[in-house]
Parts: sequence; structure tokens; C-alpha cells
Amino acid sequence: MNRSGHLNRRHLCAALLAVASLAAAGTAGAKDILRLVVPFAAGSYTDNVARLVAPGLAQHLGKDVIVENRAGANGIIGASYVAHAKPDGLTLLVGGASVNTINPGVYKNLPYDPERDLLPVGRIGVLPFMLLVNPSLPVHTVAELISYAKAHPEKLSYGTPNAATLVGTETFKREAGIKLLSIPYKSSPQAMTDLVGNQIQVLMADFATAMPQVKTGKARLLAVTMQSRSALLPDTPPISDTVPGFDLSAWTGLLAPGKTPLATVKPVYEALRASLAAPALQAKFKNIGFEINPMGPEKFGPYIHSEIQKWKKLAHEAGIEPQ
Repeated sequence: MNRSGHLNRRHLCAALLAVASLAAAGTAGAKDILRLVVPFAAGSYTDNVARLVAPGLAQHLGKDVIVENRAGANGIIGASYVAHAKPDGLTLLVGGASVNTINPGVYKNLPYDPERDLLPVGRIGVLPFMLLVNPSLPVHTVAELISYAKAHPEKLSYGTPNAATLVGTETFKREAGIKLLSIPYKSSPQAMTDLVGNQIQVLMADFATAMPQVKTGKARLLAVTMQSRSALLPDTPPISDTVPGFDLSAWTGLLAPGKTPLATVKPVYEALRASLAAPALQAKFKNIGFEINPMGPEKFGPYIHSEIQKWKKLAHEAGIEPQ
């Protein structure tokens, strides 16, 4: 299977059709409701983050906050919906690396411009991934996985529920000199279910999705994807111990329709920052392996720009052809 074969025109067509109907629905009659649009399925790590920050935003803004899942096409449907929504500050995207900084490097014709059509409101934090295998696989380290994959070329498959894991795993394959088959998924929980069921054998997944299965022995943790050890998993080595220089982490943040006045969204960032300072919320984020690291609109925009350039380079080096 072509390593980027699932990033095809069907995603873009589906996104365009969905955006037209969803945007038409508008937000009539919902003046006091702030909508956080999650471009992935319920139970995904982005969804978890959104549902954790929603109560604090509601408290500090003095309005109702609801989370809406508009999943599909690697996050394109949800991102496009927000990009074309009324710029009144009441519809925000819970965006991240896959949707805002990686999709531009793997799709030729996105129905939104990630910098022009989406206004950075505030970054929430960052999250490393974990490299997992099905326990039936006779490997316990990254080095053993590489050796096994070399001895059984294209006999192992890996799941790609989002663009971050696609580019990350393809980068790992290239740098490790191995061949794995790519299987697309709509969400991380779906990919995890198939890893546990041995439909796929390798998966890069976020902490919240992975740890319940790791703790019960249904998935085996080999390494973390960030360049250094995680404070939450101090005994787990990073991939970079075996593949020097490997470093993969994701971010999550809030973005508004591009024409939204900055003055309209600044109070949202202030509410976000105040919410993230609460010890109870910090403890909840720690439990899902998420590192709170807020960033305001002025710095968030340049950060997104630099991340787009970085991920485009990684996608190109990994041999992923934009579709």
C-alpha cells in the first residue's frame, strides 16, 4: 500500500460537501453559547482536552460552553466548518498539530488556509505520543521492533488515525530503515481497538488512549516519541535512544474563524489561561499525559507558522506525497 494512499481526494470532496451544509446551519439562536468544535471523534485526545477546558471557560466567561464533534477527513471537516463560520467568537476550533500544521504538508488543496482562515486564540499545551505494539509481537524494545520488521518486511501494519501519527510513523520507518503497511483510521480509539485485536501490530498513540490498554497488558509500550524521557513515564526510554534525533509531539489550542476581531477572542484566551491555572484541572491533565503550556494569540500565530514549515519538511523527507 502506498504510504500516503489514504490521503486522497475522497477526503477533500467529503470535507467540501460537509462544510457547505454545516456552515449553512449557522449559530442562530445561540448567542450565549460558545461552541468548541472538535475535528475528531468522541474519545480522541483532542476531545478529552476540549471537555476538560470547557467547564473552566464557561465559569470565567459567564456563558454556556458546549463541545461538538465534527469528525472526518483527518480533521478537515471540523476545521473547515470553523473556518467558514460566523466570525463572532462563538465558534472555536479545538485544533492541533494534525489539523493546523501537518495537513498543509499532506494535502494539495485544503478547503481552508490554516493561517489565513483560522485565527489563533491560544495554545493549551503539548502532548507526546507513545510507540505501542500488540503483545503477541515478540519485541520489547525499539531495537527489537526494528530487527523484527527488517526480518519480516511489510508483514507488520500500523494505524494512522491522524496526520501527526502518519508523518511520525513514516519518519520512524525512514530513519529506522524498515517497511510497515499503513492502515487509516478515523480516530485513535478505533486504531487502539484494532491494535488490541491484532488487526494492526504497531501504533503511535496519545497517553490517554494508550495507558488504559498498557496497564491491562492489552498493548505493550516500547518508547515515548519525544526526544527526552517523560516525567510521567520516567522508566520508558525515548525512541531517540535507538533512532538518534527522533522527536515527535503534538499541541492543542483554540482557533477562531479568520475574520474574527482579535479583541473578540482575547477574553477567551484570558479565560483559558485562568482555567489552566487551577490545580484541579492541572491534575486532570497530568492524568492524561498532557503538559499545560499556554501561549497567547500574539505568539501562537508565529508558532503555528514555524510548525507548518517543520512538518512540511518532515513529510517531504518521509516520502509522503501531497494528495
